[in-house]
Amino acid sequence: MTKFRRLPAVLVTLLLLVAAGCSSKSGSGGGGETSKPLVIGASLPLSGDFSQPGEASHRGYTIWQEMVNKNGGLLKRQVQLKIVDDASDQNTVVSDYTRLISQDKVDLLLGSFSSLLNIPASAVAERNRKTFVCPSCGSPDMFNRGFKNIFFAQPATAVHQADLFAQWVTSLPADQRPKTAAYPTQDDPFAQPVVEGIKAKLEAAGIKTVYSKVYPPDTGNFDTIASDIKASKADLIAQGAVFEDGVGLVRSLVKAGYSPKQMFQTSAPSNGDQYSKGVGVGNTEGVFYAVSWSPQAKYPLNQEFLQAYKAKYGGVPEEDAADAFAAAQVLQAAVQAVGSVDDQAKISDWLHKNKVETILGPLSWDERGAPQQAFILAQWQNGAAQVVLPKEVATSQTIVNPKPNWGAQG
Repeated sequence: MTKFRRLPAVLVTLLLLVAAGCSSKSGSGGGGETSKPLVIGASLPLSGDFSQPGEASHRGYTIWQEMVNKNGGLLKRQVQLKIVDDASDQNTVVSDYTRLISQDKVDLLLGSFSSLLNIPASAVAERNRKTFVCPSCGSPDMFNRGFKNIFFAQPATAVHQADLFAQWVTSLPADQRPKTAAYPTQDDPFAQPVVEGIKAKLEAAGIKTVYSKVYPPDTGNFDTIASDIKASKADLIAQGAVFEDGVGLVRSLVKAGYSPKQMFQTSAPSNGDQYSKGVGVGNTEGVFYAVSWSPQAKYPLNQEFLQAYKAKYGGVPEEDAADAFAAAQVLQAAVQAVGSVDDQAKISDWLHKNKVETILGPLSWDERGAPQQAFILAQWQNGAAQVVLPKEVATSQTIVNPKPNWGAQG
């Protein structure tokens, strides 16, 4: 039988003190050194209607996480992402963020994709006094609730997303300016205000509305909408499209043989290769969209992000991936400035008062969490997406107008 020797009382006391010190150090929830990961929770639509941009957002968060961890982590702690699938469902996203906060007790939050999901998700964060930085939540409905802890990590809200497009259209010579316009839009809290913003500006300039329709998010066949637009003979089409619906309408317009003089779509054309494959490269020519990010931009870390993405996933990142990366940059900057995750009111206060450098450019916010910068205008040209306005960041000095013919108009 093995005999155990009793340790001296002084030695026992010293060992207990050392153990207590180690336990306190490893369990720190603030900015002290610790081996415990810093956990950031997010719910993304990895399935359902928004699965394509949801997966792009996931990739953007992941690239940020890997770059941060490679450089020593956040607050000297390795970052762990806890991302769950909300299946593009508003009820599920509420349950997800409730669980991330109350059960999983994550240290920080990042937002979901789309205003549709981020509006209810941000309400959960606000109730729990958690800073909530979202990569795609530009609906005006995000910012009329008096919340103190939400921040939209893009240059501008939905109403102002297409300002440069509207300005360009109304500046055209009279013989090139469209006289009529069609406005199909998905019933989406981000896409719809963008189109409404364009419509208001073009109507004020004397461009007549000949077609306007809000269609359900689950619309799968756009032949009737395309046929109605063709019958209206609209010179310009401005569509509030997320992704699949943007591809669907172009396909139906090609099928109907109708090509407008100008075409603008929200979000969908920014999805790079997936968009061009969806509609056919030849059918992308001349399509406009407002964009938050450009691969060619010289902003700090943009080229590093681009190379890291190519190395891990291949190809050029989607705009949604860049937006997610930028959202994480915003959260990172605030946490580093405050030096702790314990008091998130301080993190939110810091963001209200400061500007953050991101791969989208510098971002700052008003008291509602709405960004105060401007989107850039992009256009598909010769099978590639180009920035056309403003000229100081343009990658192409030419704007294609009118569009190539998708078929005989009449």
